[in-house]
Amino acid sequence: MGITDCHVHINPIWQMHPAARALVGHSGAGEELEAHARSPEKFLRYLDRCGVERAVLVNYVAPEIVGYTTEANEFVSAYCHADPRRLVAIGSVLPSHADPAAEVERLVQKLGIRGLKIHPPHQLFAPNDYVHGHAPGLRAIYATCERLGIPVIVHTGTSVFPGARNRFADPMLVEDVAIDFPKLTIVLAHGGRPLWMDHATFLVRRFPNVFLELSSVPPAKLLEYFPTLPKLADKALFGSDWPGPGVKDIAENLAGFRALPMPSEAKTRILEENPLRVFPTTPPT
Repeated sequence: MGITDCHVHINPIWQMHPAARALVGHSGAGEELEAHARSPEKFLRYLDRCGVERAVLVNYVAPEIVGYTTEANEFVSAYCHADPRRLVAIGSVLPSHADPAAEVERLVQKLGIRGLKIHPPHQLFAPNDYVHGHAPGLRAIYATCERLGIPVIVHTGTSVFPGARNRFADPMLVEDVAIDFPKLTIVLAHGGRPLWMDHATFLVRRFPNVFLELSSVPPAKLLEYFPTLPKLADKALFGSDWPGPGVKDIAENLAGFRALPMPSEAKTRILEENPLRVFPTTPPT
């Protein structure tokens, strides 16, 4: 089946605000990272060296905090056309869009987007704001993704990017979404680290369509952060968050994960089987 990294940031890095870009990658890596973002072939060779079959490329719109505009959707669509079998395009629609449902349909049907990203700390709204009458477009976004059968990835856990509002990052804010849209597949990116791991674990255990995604947690810390991870192996996804802050290399993360004292069957489910359930090789019709 091959390994899937369910959280990689191949983004239009040239759009990033300087303060945000300074947090990406490591010293002297900026030009190398931009080269990956401009060349799918180069990135695919990097995946080969890392022993990774597929990568989920998480893009989102956050002009105020990060700098990414709606052009990020066109960027990831064109990028993944280089090898749709190995590269999974994730896009974004802000709830303030004039017609968010139609925009979701356009991304999926015209651009081949395979999932949507919600980043509350960077997009400056809570994932359940529609419940309180704020950001009503969220309801249309979730309903359309549910109808089209595509997953929603929600950033949970803190962000150190300048201006990020971490009060929106508690996974429990996603509970309303899981209740109101029971057929929607929801991925809790980063598992609420480093403050709300128990909240993320609770949601994953309670709701059949909520998955725990492990990116941006040092592999050596995974069983400290998620001590019940072996029992959650049917609902967990491997991800690196490369080249985010503190993530130097996908291969290094993968080796650290494989070294964990967990049954090999659990690792196979997290690395290979579960990603195919959430991000199948054939898009939903």
